[in-house]
Order: sequence, then structure tokens, then C-alpha cells
Amino acid sequence: MNKDKIAILVDSGTDVPEEIIQQENIYMIPLKIIYKDKEYTDKVDITADEIYKKLPIEIPSTSLPDGEAITTIFDKIKADGYEKVLAITISSGLSGTFNVVRLIGEQYQGLETFVLDTKNIGIGAGFQAIRAAELLKSGTDWTTITTQLSQEVVQNKVYFNVATLEYLQKGGRIGLVASIVGNALRLNPIISCNDEGIYHTVAKARGRKKSLDKTVELVRKFVGDHAHFNLAVAHGDALIDAEWMKTKLKETFPKVGQIYFGQISPALVVHTGPGLLGVGIQVID
Repeated sequence: MNKDKIAILVDSGTDVPEEIIQQENIYMIPLKIIYKDKEYTDKVDITADEIYKKLPIEIPSTSLPDGEAITTIFDKIKADGYEKVLAITISSGLSGTFNVVRLIGEQYQGLETFVLDTKNIGIGAGFQAIRAAELLKSGTDWTTITTQLSQEVVQNKVYFNVATLEYLQKGGRIGLVASIVGNALRLNPIISCNDEGIYHTVAKARGRKKSLDKTVELVRKFVGDHAHFNLAVAHGDALIDAEWMKTKLKETFPKVGQIYFGQISPALVVHTGPGLLGVGIQVID
């Protein structure tokens, strides 16, 4: 087994649960959260709750860490005795992280790097890092892992609801989501990433409750007849809705393997605002 020679690297926008990061020794590139007077490091020195408190005063921006910071992480991976890096990032359609990591990986001496563009966001992307850890544990070789993860991109999905489209608009992440309709008619859009990894509206429902019910239907459709699948509920300051959703998913999908549950990363909070509720799906076979 060669798992000790392959390191898994993610960016903080993939929302891999903290216990899995620790357990599987996954390396993380933290995104930056930038206020007028100070810069913070995602998941390191700022929490999602702190961002919510500050939102009425200032909506910060986000960016990737500079090349030097990413190179330092590569140095650490190499020093820890790894020979290869399996980097898994949020969609290249939503962030420059994929390209920066790819370029640094190509130039870095002494480590072979493969960067997976998940075409997804949050746990929709994070599922593939969890999958990579499972494949490594089972002794799967490098070529098979990189091929398999690439093929499985289409088997991962996230559907999310936001309380307002204001933050997606301000952060320039609105993609193909029509904002005026949502705000004018109190229609709640259900948003996902398309094949290019850009946000688009999958469905609309009038009011939050109908929107959440509709999300469950979309999950059902995506799961289809598959026997092995995992789900995740990710929320941004929407704990009551998230708990309702987790219960509903358990009832609706008794065959589900795991249901991951948690709050989204501070960097994602910036672009969605309070009231976000997302459901991730990972179909295995």
C-alpha cells in the first residue's frame, strides 16, 4: 500500500468536516477574508458567527492566499515525507484556487501533483476529498485514484437555498441566478452548480418551506436507484431548518450511508449571508 506517499490537500471552501481533516491528516489551504482594516484566515482566526455579527456593518471580500503561502504548504507536505499531492478544490468557475494550485504544483520540485476541479462548492466539493481518503485507505494506486475521482465529479451535487440573493450579488458570484425575479415575487431559488461549475437556478418555490420540500425532491431525483450514497446538510445560521432537513432526509432515504452535518466555512458565509441551507449528495454506485 502506498497511501503514506500520497497527501490530500483541500481548500477551506470544500467544507470537509474538521474531524475528517484531523483523522485523515488532510492538509488545508485557508481562503482569506478581507475587511477594510484587517485580513483574516478562513477557519483559523475568524468564525462564521463573527462574520454574521459584522455583516450589517461591512460585507468583507474573500480571496485565495498568495502563492508563497501555498508553496509553504507544499514545503510542509514534502517535509512530511510525501511524494505526491492530490489537491481537491472548489469549482474553477467560482474561485481561482484551482488554477493557482495547479500552476504551483506544476512548478514545484520533488512532488507530483494532481489537482481535481470538483466543479462544486462546499461539501459538494468536500465529498471528493472524503472519497479520496477512502480510496487511499483501501490501497488504490495513484493513477486509479486520479482517474476515478475525475470520473466521479458528476456524482456529487449540492443544492442550496439562500434567504436573500444580496450577498451572492455583492460578491460577484451570482452566476446564472436571476436575482430580480427572486426578490420581486418572494420566490426562493434553489441554486446548484452547472456542468461548468457556475451557480445556476435549478428550481424556484414560493416561500422557504416549499423551497426546502422541493430540495428534498431534487435530492430524490439525483439519488435515483443508486444503492450507495451519502448526504450532507450544511447551513449558515439556519440551525432549525438544518435540523428539520436532516430528520426529513433520514426518513426519506433510509438506505443513506452517512449524513454529514455542520455549519459552512466563514469564507462561504461571506457570499451567501445568513439563512443558507444546503444539501450535498454523493452517489457512489
